[in-house]
Parts: sequence; structure tokens; C-alpha cells
Amino acid sequence: MNGHSVAKPNVQNGRQTLNGLDDNPLCRTWRGDKEGKVRLAVVPEFEDPYEEREWIKLHFVTGGSWVTERVFPVITVKDPVLPDHYWMNPFAVHFSSITISKLVLVGPDGYVTKYGAQLPINTAGFHIHSAIHKARPDAKAAAHCHSLHGKAWFALGLPIHILTQDSCLFYDNLGVYKNFGGIVLANEEGENIATALGPKWKTCILQNHGLLTLGTNVDEAVYLFSAFDRQCKVQLLVEAAAANGVKKTIIDNADAEFTANTIQWWENTYIDFQPEYNLLLEETNGAFLL
Repeated sequence: MNGHSVAKPNVQNGRQTLNGLDDNPLCRTWRGDKEGKVRLAVVPEFEDPYEEREWIKLHFVTGGSWVTERVFPVITVKDPVLPDHYWMNPFAVHFSSITISKLVLVGPDGYVTKYGAQLPINTAGFHIHSAIHKARPDAKAAAHCHSLHGKAWFALGLPIHILTQDSCLFYDNLGVYKNFGGIVLANEEGENIATALGPKWKTCILQNHGLLTLGTNVDEAVYLFSAFDRQCKVQLLVEAAAANGVKKTIIDNADAEFTANTIQWWENTYIDFQPEYNLLLEETNGAFLL
């Protein structure tokens, strides 16, 4: 991976195609010097699962703090040391005050274990996230919140439209759970939500409820969540304009698919979050490390 290829996609019938582009979607998005010395830092690889655990926990609390304005956030991330366990934020603790030492390690039975913080967890969050992790072993992280713009749009029971380049993140990547069975206090309701996600989608509309996103890592899940909520806001603004006679333009499926083939790649969504991650560390002087 050198990231400085000058290959251009073929254009057929006035549309770009992937022909001639790098097979790795990440390499299509950045360019270094001709000698290959200027490189992009990508997701680190770990030989020691305990070292990976600490990296995951740091990104967990940093990513979570980025969504502190949202309501009732629940984030879970699989543990690399105990793969059937996952880390979860504690119940009734504001994300802006959560540090590594406050993260809870939940066992496969859904109860707090002795290995993390000894704090209670959100029951509804457990039912949703445990069902998702069971149904989707490819998703190491999941984020769910009752965000303002998400709730406003999803009260209409409609999927978002592909209206912007950023919204191509959700092209053929969006499940809809068209039901509200009340606060999730049963395993069956969590399983229904997991079913709505299907075998590959990373984002889901929970009608009358909130947003749900998955990720190969917590950075991806959190970035997708923020992009999801922003797109709901865009949708609400566009619909308001359209109601007053302004024509709404939806991106053509072929162009949306071409864009999605690059920006949906998990390394790209990871990279998209890194400016926020680094800024948060700088602004807090690493306070999350406690």
C-alpha cells in the first residue's frame, strides 16, 4: 500500500468506474510523495492482546466523549483477551467523565465481571448489544444513542435518502426496524433489532427510538453514528425546503454505489475519526487515561 498512485478510474457513459483504481479503498483516498516516504498511519496491528485491550479502551472512552451531547449513549467493544466478553460504559455516568478505569467488562451471561469497573450497566443496552454481538461476530463495536435529529427523522418511519456524498456511507448499508416494542427489556426485542441489521449492514434505524451503528473498531462505529445523526439533520432541512416547493435531488444509484465502494471501507471510516480522536487527546491532556 503506497497511497500515491496516480491511476484514474475509467469513465463509461459519463460515469466513473473503479477500473484502474487501487484495489484497497483506503489507497484511493490519500497520496504521499513519489518515493513512498510520506505515508498514512493506519490501524495498528497487535501481537499482544493485552496491549490491544488498552488501545481499545482508550479509543472507547475518547470516541464516547465525542457523543456526549447525545442522549443515553451505549457503546460496546469486544475484548481481545476474552473474546466472548465486551467492554461497556457504565449506567448513569456521563460520557464526558468516563475514563479507562470506569469501563465495565461484561461477561457472556450479561453480568458485570470482576475484571473492569465495578459499576452497573444499562439493561436495555445489554439486550440490544448482546444480541448484535451474537448475530454479527464481524462487528467488534456497536454504538446506540437516542440522538436529537435521529429521533426527529425516524419518528416518520422512513429511511434516509442518499442526498449527499457523505450519505453514501448508508447506501445499501442501512437496516430499518419498523417497530417500537417499548423499552428493550427482553432478549427477543434485541434479537429483532439484530435481525433488522441483516448479515452485512452497519447502520440501522430504530423507529421511534434512535440510531444504531456497528464497526470493525469503536472509531468506525462512533464515526458512523455521528455521520448518521448529521445526515438526519440534513434530511430534515431538505424536507422542509421541499415542502416549500424546492425540488429534492437524490443521488443516482450508480454514483452512490461508486462512492460507497470507497468511503464505506472500514479503514477509511477509522481514518475519518482520527482528527477528532487526536484533538480530544490534545484538548484534555490525556485525561481519559485515568
